[in-house]
Amino acid sequence: MDARIPFHPLPMEATRVVYDHGPDSAPRAGVPTGRTTRLRLTGSRAFPGADRDVRVHVPAAADGRSKDGALPCMVFQDGAGFLEPEDDLRAGIVLDNLVAGGDVPPMVGVFVEPVARNAEYDAFDSRYADLLVDEVLPLVSGLVPISDDPAERGICGFSSGGNAALTAAWHRPDAFGKVLGFSSSFPQVRGGNRFPALIGSEPARPLRVLLQVGHRDLGWDEPEDNWLVENLLVAAALLGAGYDARLVLGDGAHTSNHPGVLLPDALRWLWR
Repeated sequence: MDARIPFHPLPMEATRVVYDHGPDSAPRAGVPTGRTTRLRLTGSRAFPGADRDVRVHVPAAADGRSKDGALPCMVFQDGAGFLEPEDDLRAGIVLDNLVAGGDVPPMVGVFVEPVARNAEYDAFDSRYADLLVDEVLPLVSGLVPISDDPAERGICGFSSGGNAALTAAWHRPDAFGKVLGFSSSFPQVRGGNRFPALIGSEPARPLRVLLQVGHRDLGWDEPEDNWLVENLLVAAALLGAGYDARLVLGDGAHTSNHPGVLLPDALRWLWR
């Protein structure tokens, strides 16, 4: 069946664009609020001395399921920002609505705070992925059982958190099979954006990836450090290599507005 898209005029100025959120991004009548628990990760092996908060959100519709077995999960970088109900992303509300509606499987949201944000997110190595897999998720599993099947684990981020999500899944495809990258800061990856060359030259990993970027993202009209171009190159490499990948190109600048509006449908697509 065709998907009919309501008409929207093309904005003539592509920077100052604000998208309206849909119904999945607001509390819905009849959908109870999930429970959010704050954990503290201390004594990190990957980043010694870097204690951090980890918030675990279990939608009410998933809460009872955890007694029957391990649940799928989505890991979000910049966790507090993704959880804030008055901000753009509203991931806790979105998960409550989607799980209750049967649009995604009953799952746990894991919201991880950075300590040294750019040092952790913009490095092209496995250390941050190892932190998540070997320290954060075992900590969460002490509260609610988490599946160890990479097909039942996703990872998401905005800006540097977006490239951190793809880097983590790239280095640890044994742990993450689904990736959402919103306005990913590929130009900030230390040593340069290696993804276009690596994706085209290495055997495909079992990843499903959705990327979003805006026409007026950072450096959009610059020959270097161009967020728009680098996201397009990564998306083209994924598609050219046969990955299950999708690119969503919007208007607007480097903000979380468009990512927040897309998040419900991005999760539907990722977990379809």
